[in-house]
Amino acid sequence: MSWFWPEGFYALLMVAVFFAATFWLELPIAVAMVFASLAGALAAGEGIPLRHLVEGEFGYLDTIMVIASAMIFMKSAQKTGFLDAFAVWIIRRFRRMPAFLSLGILLLIMAPGMITGSSIASVLTTGALVAPVLVTLGLESGRAGAVISMGALLGMVAPPVSIPAMIICAGVDIPYVGFTVPLLICTLPLAAIFALTMVYPVIRRFEDEGALEAQLEGMNARPLTLRLSLPVLVLVALIAAEQFLSGSRYWHFLGMPAIFLIAAASALLTGVRWNPMEAAAEAIDDSLPIMSVLMGVGMFIQVMTLIGAEGLVVVSALSLPSWGLLASVLIAMPLFGAISAYGSASVLGVPFLLAFSGHDVVIVASALGMLASLGDLMPPGTLSPFFAARALGVEDRFRIARRCLWPGVTVALWCLAVILMSDAIARHIR
Repeated sequence: MSWFWPEGFYALLMVAVFFAATFWLELPIAVAMVFASLAGALAAGEGIPLRHLVEGEFGYLDTIMVIASAMIFMKSAQKTGFLDAFAVWIIRRFRRMPAFLSLGILLLIMAPGMITGSSIASVLTTGALVAPVLVTLGLESGRAGAVISMGALLGMVAPPVSIPAMIICAGVDIPYVGFTVPLLICTLPLAAIFALTMVYPVIRRFEDEGALEAQLEGMNARPLTLRLSLPVLVLVALIAAEQFLSGSRYWHFLGMPAIFLIAAASALLTGVRWNPMEAAAEAIDDSLPIMSVLMGVGMFIQVMTLIGAEGLVVVSALSLPSWGLLASVLIAMPLFGAISAYGSASVLGVPFLLAFSGHDVVIVASALGMLASLGDLMPPGTLSPFFAARALGVEDRFRIARRCLWPGVTVALWCLAVILMSDAIARHIR
């Protein structure tokens, strides 16, 4: 099958319409995907396929429910003051151990993304929280923004909620099970590298304790107590039970949305007054852009399948020689991720996973999901650097994006190594 066939024209038309709607008409990504889907269907003679559009819109309903419930949990942790308290505790506890403090700061930035599957959630919550602290510790604002951007990107991929991996799983109809260790292998080594190369060399020379203490006092954080930590403890306990007791007679499967909502409800027992309805409304409002993108991606993929364009992409990927396949994965997934990291995971992640069918699918899907997430660093959107620049008051977001160049290349090369070693890794972890 060739790209000169009608299916190739339809696929290129859909991509062209998407780019025109996004960058020329400046429409939201979700709306641009709807227009691209309609253009592809009309060009292929399918008219306006309402059934397929609606079916595609709800194709990622499970993932959308996870995002919404995870954002409600994050809002509950924010409203009770846990995030502020935990950040202050980490900084004070490890101030005399700069290597551990560097790791702690990066993991703190990652945490919201690990729970919500969104890099933007990380930047806007703990990223914004630690931004002034990083500057006080001596990091230049461009470097601090790069730390926040890379931490947010790693958090987006790390378990328990990795939306790019979940999207790839949905595309090939495999369960999102057994991804915890592979996703940790993809993310934790890089987190250690970035912490020790981007943060540690600066903060180990920091000596102005008075300025740091004034910064921490200004955060007005509550003391970190077990009671305040209750929602997080409940969340960890339920996830652990789901992981190790699932299928036994002692545990009934709950699912991630129910786990997040139960953990959020436990925040009512922390002794802090907060309005759960207001927090839930804010959480849904904050997650609407992400959920709408997933709906648009679902329509886009459904129409591509209807008109045969997705089959063309799959066959093209399967027909590539090994070196061409690896080069395509390294280049195409991050570049397509500039449109949408979730779209890259869906449009390209599925055919590339099928092309690597001789390798361990769980580990390869984890690495492909991480490659797709690099789209959040790509221009013109540069989502993570853009929001990091806002948190730091930096006018030129590309100053931060340029600082992310070598970490981004490092991520891509590590993903390639994980794919190539996937079978060996699988033998050691199972």
